[in-house]
Amino acid sequence: EVLTMALDLGVNHIDTSNIYGMGVSEERIGEFLKKNPSAVNFFQIATKGGIERTSSGGNRFNNSREHLTKALDDSLRRLGVDSVELYYVHRREHNKAIEEVTETLSNFVKQGKVRQIGYSEISPNSLIDANEVHPIAAVQSEYSLSTRYPELGLIQRSKSLDTALVAFSPVGRSLLTDQPHSAEKVQSMPFLKENPRFLSPNIEKNIAAAQKFRELACDLGVTAAGLALAWLLNKDT
Repeated sequence: EVLTMALDLGVNHIDTSNIYGMGVSEERIGEFLKKNPSAVNFFQIATKGGIERTSSGGNRFNNSREHLTKALDDSLRRLGVDSVELYYVHRREHNKAIEEVTETLSNFVKQGKVRQIGYSEISPNSLIDANEVHPIAAVQSEYSLSTRYPELGLIQRSKSLDTALVAFSPVGRSLLTDQPHSAEKVQSMPFLKENPRFLSPNIEKNIAAAQKFRELACDLGVTAAGLALAWLLNKDT
């Protein structure tokens, strides 16, 4: 059973969904499981599909039945398993009805390839529409003290539907830690260097805005990251 509130931190839960290295990470996990077959019963594996590389090297959303089927089959092959606990659609393809996409995911459950299904970054209304086709076990969304969008309806809707909210980037992509990424460091990080929060002058202002939070954590004798995680884990969701 998926927890009502969870953090995407990888404890007894292997998330292979980073599109920039998903194939490699799945292969490494597959190698480990091959050498340690009993570990299959210890870990619950989650992975994602729905984004593909373009010929120009960029990414595009693809929620077609054909793409998701191939993506899942490729993931199972790399992992060396017959099924995974949870399969997310990484991002919605908005010109494709979510009911149609959920039907594809539901068929994966019927085929025994997936035990539960989920979505990453969808709206409360989309969650309702998807849940009418098949129970949605989990919705992954960025949520932290510095990113509060889920409080505008997703948390409430997830709770009413008994859907787990899986919070990713719970320490604000370093902003809620004792050593936030500097503007210089961000330039070596492909995703963050194009993220508006981490572009000057925004990054300097965001680091300054979180300084009192770091001071509070220090006064309490804990790390800033630890305090950020404690806040999230104690939310009444």
